[in-house]
Amino acid sequence: MRKLLKIEGMTCGHCVMHVQSALEEVPGVRSAKVDLLERTAMVDGENLNDQALRAAVTEVGYKIVSIMP
Repeated sequence: MRKLLKIEGMTCGHCVMHVQSALEEVPGVRSAKVDLLERTAMVDGENLNDQALRAAVTEVGYKIVSIMP
């Protein structure tokens, strides 16, 4: 399963690291690749829970504005 997340608030490489680390901690996530220029994250895994992904990103100070399957 793969999901594309559109994220607001990222401005630098440290932001990317924070978001990627947070997403990789979510149960079911195998990998997360965050793109600063596009303000997106591509998440691969099994049984991905949108609420858990949103909570993880919000907890580190950013906002998911959309999740596309």
